[in-house]
Amino acid sequence: MPKPRTRRVPVRMSRPTGTGRWLRQLHFSAFSLVMMGVLVLAVVILAPTVQAFLAQRQQISDQQHAVDQLATQVNTLKDQRARWNDPSYLRAQARDRLYYVMPGEVSYLVIDDRPPAAKQDATPVSSRLQKTRTDWVSSLFGSFMGAGLTEATPQQLGGAPASPTPTPTPAPKK
Repeated sequence: MPKPRTRRVPVRMSRPTGTGRWLRQLHFSAFSLVMMGVLVLAVVILAPTVQAFLAQRQQISDQQHAVDQLATQVNTLKDQRARWNDPSYLRAQARDRLYYVMPGEVSYLVIDDRPPAAKQDATPVSSRLQKTRTDWVSSLFGSFMGAGLTEATPQQLGGAPASPTPTPTPAPKK
């Protein structure tokens, strides 16, 4: 018995888009797959090493910065030591800090006998801007015009006298 013949029916497929056409044209060979695997393996192996290298470079940079600061500090201390070896600098420091005087000199120490300054208000300063509640421009203009156009004398305005008053002298004794 003969085999029934199968009939092939053509299937109509939709036209591929630009991306689909590109993907269909892409053919992977065994070599390209092996090279992609090697590339992925290299990234996995080298990434921690590169990270450690960069961390060590940062530490070296930080330590170099610290060494530079300490070298500057050492130079400053050497300069101070050289100044303290100078007899005139040593004498000046003894006078200023310890109130020493040379033989034959007299030292006067002035003590501040004024009362202590009043404590300032401890309220914190506001960090936001505040609007002025007075019109200072018109107030300034009014003061300026009033001072310029007034006919009053300084004594009438309550200011300082125009000329100093003479102090009375005691009468001579007879």
